[in-house]
Amino acid sequence: MNFSVKTYIYAAFTLLLGSCGKLDLNPLSQGSSETWNSTPEEIEMSLNGLYKADFWMMDQDEWTDDWIYRDGLTPITNATLDGRTQFVSDWWKNTYKCIARANNIVASVDRAANLLSQEQRDRYVAEARFVRASQYARLLTHYRNIIYTETMMDIDEAMVAEQADPTMVLQKIYEDYDFAADKLKISYGASEPKRATAGAALALKARIALYMGDWETAKNAAKACMDLDVYRLHADFSELFLSKTKNSIETVFGFPRSIVLNVTKGDCQNYVPRNAGGWGAKAPSWDLFCAFLCTDGLPIDESPLFDPRMPFRNRDPRCAKTIVEFQTPHLGYIYQPHPDTLTVLNVTNGARIENRDTRSVAQYASFNGLLWKKGIDEDWLKNSWQVEPDQIIIRYADVLLMYAEAKIELGELDASVTEAINLVRARGYGVASGDTQAYPVVQLSTQDQMRRIVRTERRMEFALEGIRYMDIIRWQLAEKVLNRINYGMLDVDDLRAKVINTGLWFFPQVPLIDEDGTADFSAMYSAGQIKQIAVRKFDATRQYIWPIPTNEVLTSGLKQNPNY
Repeated sequence: MNFSVKTYIYAAFTLLLGSCGKLDLNPLSQGSSETWNSTPEEIEMSLNGLYKADFWMMDQDEWTDDWIYRDGLTPITNATLDGRTQFVSDWWKNTYKCIARANNIVASVDRAANLLSQEQRDRYVAEARFVRASQYARLLTHYRNIIYTETMMDIDEAMVAEQADPTMVLQKIYEDYDFAADKLKISYGASEPKRATAGAALALKARIALYMGDWETAKNAAKACMDLDVYRLHADFSELFLSKTKNSIETVFGFPRSIVLNVTKGDCQNYVPRNAGGWGAKAPSWDLFCAFLCTDGLPIDESPLFDPRMPFRNRDPRCAKTIVEFQTPHLGYIYQPHPDTLTVLNVTNGARIENRDTRSVAQYASFNGLLWKKGIDEDWLKNSWQVEPDQIIIRYADVLLMYAEAKIELGELDASVTEAINLVRARGYGVASGDTQAYPVVQLSTQDQMRRIVRTERRMEFALEGIRYMDIIRWQLAEKVLNRINYGMLDVDDLRAKVINTGLWFFPQVPLIDEDGTADFSAMYSAGQIKQIAVRKFDATRQYIWPIPTNEVLTSGLKQNPNY
């Protein structure tokens, strides 16, 4: 049976009872909608249900120009997105499920008034409102024209509900986050379960404000989060994303994963080299690779330090921490995609093995020679490809760069802007921001130049974290960067003849980088030195917002978004 969102709004309590995952609700699960949430234990169970993984979907890097998956494309990158697209329907449905449950908690928490202080009730309501705001924020940024309700509707009310003014929805989101920031704890003790905090509310308020172009609110919310003095950048950029790093001081809001509880990161083999037992199929794009600056702070087409024959040399360290550098150890083997490297070293036992990470040996090895490294370590090879890194929703580096970006857009160019950017950049180099000889320090410049700097910094910092998609959407760059060809290496015989035998490995030429940080590979393609892997497409007449799911339009009478 197909349910509309209005059915979910009405059926909140039925959904609530199925929300608690592995928690043992018996006999409490027999409670009715009139009595549930009458005890702290029941409220805790209801709140636990708001943190199901299905309710915290994240944007996918494969929807962006940071990504290549052989010659495959997605509904976003081949411009076939419509109201029947599976993730469009799933995101809508699951988000409204979560909102319904949050509304139920807000409406019913006073049933436990005789067992809880006003402060405790406020904190429970604040947590539910934090989740509600986060869910509405995702709906607003992706679908824009949505139904908004804070109440439990009967079926007649639900079926006539209309789409809300996006400006009103944004203000309601702010109100929920403000209430949460005022009532939630700033931090939790070591023995307490980690839940939403005041800092998380402020950080996510800054994010939705930034996404909606409300620079003043974004600036103030980010600064308030910074002023809590709770969060710090994790000392080691690479270590932050590993399974062994739990609840980092940099994580403002996120969720633990656990192999024991069967909550793990999926699709691991696609990121692991073929030599180590993976498939090496999902890879960073050349577009992303070329976006990393050189160690003098300049893009590769301006820096005298860039060598296209040795493209990892003299680059921002986050480049080799995000993408596997050639001729270096990775997951027990030396990684080298060069087609003449037919064997490679197993660094564990010193033996040489057939090099399945070059396309001269394995046809489906990386089509562009690159592999992801960020967050991927030996843990990925264990436990039948189940891995448990924390799922980070937002981290402190994002708060710092949001603050800097909002100030830049407001024209408030002062030392606090460069300080925020330099904190992030210096950590990427593994040094303190005050060690100005050890990294390319950002100096104040014009608004246009500062805008380019902060956008480039975001791309280098957040690759493979689901951040790039909304960045290119809100910057109105998707129509530019996604209407381009995804390039890769020539087939082996042509690669040897036109690139290797002419001394042009790895990049035959230095691609030009434009004012938006976009690399131009057309000269190499015209010279026959690289080949087209896939042609990305983005329909700017409609795709900046998603369609309303077709089922909602047909069954609930909602108005479809333009041009779908």
